Amino acid sequence: MAAADEPKLIVVADAEALAQAAADRVMARISANAGRIAICLTGGSSPKKLYQLLGSDAWRDKIPWDRVHWFIGDERFVPDSDPLNNMTIARTTFLDRNAPAGHIHPIPTMAENPDKSAEAYARELKGFYGSDQLDPARPLFDLVLMGAGPDGHTASLFPGYPAVEETARWVVGVPKANVAPFVPRVSLTLPALASCREMLFEIAGHDKQPILTRLLNGETLPAVRARSNGETVWLVDQAALPEGIRGGR
Repeated sequence: MAAADEPKLIVVADAEALAQAAADRVMARISANAGRIAICLTGGSSPKKLYQLLGSDAWRDKIPWDRVHWFIGDERFVPDSDPLNNMTIARTTFLDRNAPAGHIHPIPTMAENPDKSAEAYARELKGFYGSDQLDPARPLFDLVLMGAGPDGHTASLFPGYPAVEETARWVVGVPKANVAPFVPRVSLTLPALASCREMLFEIAGHDKQPILTRLLNGETLPAVRARSNGETVWLVDQAALPEGIRGGR
């Protein structure tokens, strides 16, 4: 699959509508694959409403939990008991009540350091994928969920950090974050994140308006450089939109 030239921008009314639209896209990707499904989750505040929706009575029965495997795009290098742990948030919100334990793939954070943690997760990803090399014709993930931080970072790939330029490794340790919480991170790299049928950004709230303005202007920030080899979608609510493009484009 060739990388798309431009992300598709979809504008919805508010955060609730955004979660609904994101859930619809998750289900569409699940429905499109009759075999084993891999979804890469994201941390931060952007996906919480989506996770609550997927775990709700109205949605959970629609998901073939026995076929879906859940990964995470980045993790804070803290124990899984720490409230800052991204996968723990996803687990407590919807995964642990629904997904088989063996289908939940957290980044291990009890390793000696973030680099060792990254190596361990890369081994797990490669074992799941069945190869040490990514094949553009065979994506690692069906769907990758993403967010955009106030500095334009996505996953834990921060502007100007060496991790953004990584082309060989699938997962890297990030010694220090560029934004709060200032803890070390572990992150999938741009090539690993790109190996998906769809990359779905969720960008909501008035506080995201400044960074979305910069992203739409094409600044070479990590959230702009992150593109799927398939389809890249920016799902945005009205509050996050710059004034000049209210109502979408």
